[in-house]
Amino acid sequence: MFRIGYRTLKTAIATPIAIYIAQLLHLQNYFSAGILAILCIQSTKMKSIRAAWSRFAACVLAMILSTLFFSLFGQHPFVIGLVLLIFIPSTVYLKVNEGVVSSSVIILHFLAAKSIDSHLVLNEFAIILIGIGVALIINLYMPSLDHQLIKYQKKIEDNFRKIFEEIILYLRTNKNTWDGKEITETADIIEKAKSLALRDVENRFVTNESFFYSYFKMREKQFEIIERSLPVITSISSMIEQRMMMADFVEDLKENIQPKNTAIERLKKLYSMREQINQMDLPKTREEFEARASLFQFMREIEQYLTIKSNFKHSKNSHSKHQVKAH
Repeated sequence: MFRIGYRTLKTAIATPIAIYIAQLLHLQNYFSAGILAILCIQSTKMKSIRAAWSRFAACVLAMILSTLFFSLFGQHPFVIGLVLLIFIPSTVYLKVNEGVVSSSVIILHFLAAKSIDSHLVLNEFAIILIGIGVALIINLYMPSLDHQLIKYQKKIEDNFRKIFEEIILYLRTNKNTWDGKEITETADIIEKAKSLALRDVENRFVTNESFFYSYFKMREKQFEIIERSLPVITSISSMIEQRMMMADFVEDLKENIQPKNTAIERLKKLYSMREQINQMDLPKTREEFEARASLFQFMREIEQYLTIKSNFKHSKNSHSKHQVKAH
C-alpha cells in the first residue's frame, strides 16, 4: 500500500521552506538551498547532524578552492577538473566526502558566475546556511519509536514463553510435535528490534546507548543459549525422575517473566535443585546416566541464561517508563 514516511514528509516540508527563504533574501541560485535541504534530511538526528557537518565543511572547502583556481586560471570548464583533483582527495582526508555531490553544485555556481568576488562568496555561504539550517531544524522532530520497540519486546517474550512451553511438554511427556517456527521468528524479530533500537540511540543526544538496545542485546544472548539448549533437551530419551524436576523449574521460569528482576531468586532455586539431584541415588543404567548428564548440561545453560539477566543493568526511570517484562 502507498505510504508516506516521516523522512519523505520532512523533506517535502524543508525543501520549499529553504528555497522560499533564499528567494526572499534575493540570493542568486536560491533553488540550491532546497538541494542542500534534501541531502541533509536523514533518518535520525545524529545522521542529520553528521550529514550537515560533512556538507558544510565540504562546501566551505569547495568555495575556497573555487575562488583560488578560478581567480588564477579563469572560469573555464577544464579548471573544474583541477579543482576536483584537489577537492575530492581533500574531502576524503578530512572525512567529509559525503558532501562532494552538494559541493559540486557550489563549484558550478562559481564557474557560471560573472565574476569571483565577495558578493558571490557571501551569496553561496548564505545558501549553504539556509539549506543546512532548515534541514536541521525540521529534522529535530523525530517520532517516538517506543511503541514499536515495546511491541517487539512483547513478541520476543511471548515467543520465549512458547519455547519454554515446548521444552516443558517434552520433558514431561517425551513428545515432540513442535514445528519450531518461534525459533526463526524470534531470531528475525531480535535483529529488527536491534536495528530499530539503534535508530533510537541516534535520536538521543545525551545517552550513548538506549535502554531498549541494551535490552535486546541481552535477549539476543539469552536466545543463543535457548537455541544451544534445544538439542541437549531432545537428546534425553529416558523418563527419569529428574526430568520432572527440571520441567517444574522451567515452568517456574516461564511464569516469572515480569518487570522486576527475579533472576537471582531463580538462580538460588536452580542451585538448590542441583544439590538435591546430586544427593539422589546414582544412575543404574547407561541410558539413565546419559540422561542425567544431559540434564546437568541443560542446567548449566539455564544458569548462564539467568546470569545474563541478573547482570543486565537499567535505570529505575527506564523500568517504570517502559514497564519492561524482563526475566
